[in-house]
Amino acid sequence: MRKFLASAMAIGLLASFGLTASAAGGEEGFVSLFNGQDLSGWVKRGGSAEYRVEDGAIVGKCVPDTPGNTFLCSDKEFGNFILRLQYKFLEAGNSGVQFRSAARPEGDHQRVYGYQYEISPAGDTTGRIYDEGRRGHQFGVIWLDAYTPQDRLDAAAASCRQGDWNDVEIQCVGPSIKTWLNGNLVVDMFDSFSMKGFFGLQIHAGKSGSVAWRNIRVKDLGESKWEPFFVKGDDGKYRLADARFVLPEEWSFTEDGILCGVHSKDQKKDGLVISTRDYGNFIARVTYRMHGGNSALYFRAEETAAPWVLRGFQNEIANSGKDSALWHTAGLIDGKMVPGRGWVVANDQFAEKVRNKDDQWNTTCTAAYGDRLVQMLNGFCTSDIVDEACEKTGKLGLQMHGGADCEMFFKDFEVIPITEDMMKLIERK
Repeated sequence: MRKFLASAMAIGLLASFGLTASAAGGEEGFVSLFNGQDLSGWVKRGGSAEYRVEDGAIVGKCVPDTPGNTFLCSDKEFGNFILRLQYKFLEAGNSGVQFRSAARPEGDHQRVYGYQYEISPAGDTTGRIYDEGRRGHQFGVIWLDAYTPQDRLDAAAASCRQGDWNDVEIQCVGPSIKTWLNGNLVVDMFDSFSMKGFFGLQIHAGKSGSVAWRNIRVKDLGESKWEPFFVKGDDGKYRLADARFVLPEEWSFTEDGILCGVHSKDQKKDGLVISTRDYGNFIARVTYRMHGGNSALYFRAEETAAPWVLRGFQNEIANSGKDSALWHTAGLIDGKMVPGRGWVVANDQFAEKVRNKDDQWNTTCTAAYGDRLVQMLNGFCTSDIVDEACEKTGKLGLQMHGGADCEMFFKDFEVIPITEDMMKLIERK
């Protein structure tokens, strides 16, 4: 069934993407989200800012000293897309463009949350990604694109036309998020939190602020969906999909779909879940809880004759500051031990901040795209590296380390493959 769905999705994406990056660079396939006359197709959420249509533009104005940020939100949601618009500050303040966003009840109003393309009057932070109402300002992290090179930020800021119209472009393709300001690439990041949502034009609460937006148009590129490795059968019981067990007697599913693994230190082999297919470019994630031992989310790994079976990258699960660190393990191939590379990258101090302790659930995530490897723990990027020596494809897997007493709990083990058609857009500069 998954192969059929994947083929159908690929055909749909092929048609939506228009095949070439050059086609995406033009205006073919774009649809206007604003008719230039009224606010049809938009709904206000959040605070008390006022929106009106003036001279073919949407104008938002802050109501001073009133609580809460305000958002004029599209009534349609989009998954993969290219959004283009122009903005101009009429009065200095703070603003942004929400995308892949949602809303939740909060008191007597709705609280918008999700990705935000930041907009500032001077342009110094314009184009950066803030997570409104969700991850913003947690653990000292303001911008989700913490690894964006400073020279790229400087070039984008220098292009800002203060007091005049500026061109915004936002592209989301699966886990890839890219932004531009006046044709200058700002952000090129991978993230896993939201794959679909509405757009929103923000007016930030404060003393002042007024912004105009016009020429708002979008190219809809369909939607990327997570493919689960844990699925519920017609009999109501959970099983593996497109994966197999090593030491199956150590694994079992609960009624609500949690995979439990119990492994004794007397067992020198690893207990594993191994995908039946290889993945090259992808994003994968799993939520875990552990009692002792050692584990990992394997990726781009190959099967070998070693007791631990897999050779390749481990997104480490250690219940310590090594969570989400990258370890590269050895393997036994053709009777010879092929060495691994050990620790490739770690961020112990930050991992200790963001990981949940005391037997709570954590979510670890890996995005692999060519030589670029990105690790995330509970939604926060712990490393973003280019590793030219990395394997380019291989198995995904979950591990219970041999020779240790392990009790592991896994849920929501899933992947989004990045297809060649998606890559054509992601490669856009």
